[in-house]
Amino acid sequence: MSFVLYNAPQSTCSQKVRISLWEKGLVFSEKKLDLFKGDQLTEEYKNLNPNGVVPTLVHNNKVIIDSSVIIEYLDELSPQPPLTPATPVGRAHMREWMRFFEEVPTPAVRVPSYNRVFLRHFQTMTEEEFIAFGESKPLRKDFFLKMGRKGYSDEEVQQSENRLRMTIERMESQLQLGGPWLLGDYSLADICIIPVIVRLNDIGLSNLWADCNKVGEWILRFQEREAFQKCFYFGALLSEQYGEIKTS
Repeated sequence: MSFVLYNAPQSTCSQKVRISLWEKGLVFSEKKLDLFKGDQLTEEYKNLNPNGVVPTLVHNNKVIIDSSVIIEYLDELSPQPPLTPATPVGRAHMREWMRFFEEVPTPAVRVPSYNRVFLRHFQTMTEEEFIAFGESKPLRKDFFLKMGRKGYSDEEVQQSENRLRMTIERMESQLQLGGPWLLGDYSLADICIIPVIVRLNDIGLSNLWADCNKVGEWILRFQEREAFQKCFYFGALLSEQYGEIKTS
């Protein structure tokens, strides 16, 4: 089987696909895109992924897009080791968690990420240049135009951090039921959220789980996995590219 992953090293959605590929032991090649140079907005790439986002998986010349779709596809394609519960109810609970992660923490983490790290890319732009940049994004236009060149307000940042804290509290409650993973056994649900947690730690928000011992143990357990270590190669963290990160 031939796998080509179009992704960005620091993209949280790309990271969960890389973890899944490594967990499955599947050999793949990476096409690394520079998102701030607009690699994902070229006509060539949008012919693969009209949403203009990463990641995109090409398997034997068949194109699969959307990170959660990709990781479920990989688990169906290569069922060993299993990353999905064996029972229908178990699979339903896994997807409940995955949908929640997609709806709540995944968009929420973008707000502090942009305010603390990425805003520097836009502050030298003119207003016209920034609007043109935002308008070029098929899926992220509203996010960028709402952010503006000065970033999100303190109130908007706090709202995002509240949603992230809510996520962590739910994870803590779930892990207290027995663990060691969210559904007992390791699954795509765990893979779906770990890149967000890594991002929070990288941008100085590990305080969000300072009082959540089970989540802390879950993170340490994840860090021991070979797939995690392979996914987070040098350059996969924002701090490795940007150096000092603004923390307020």
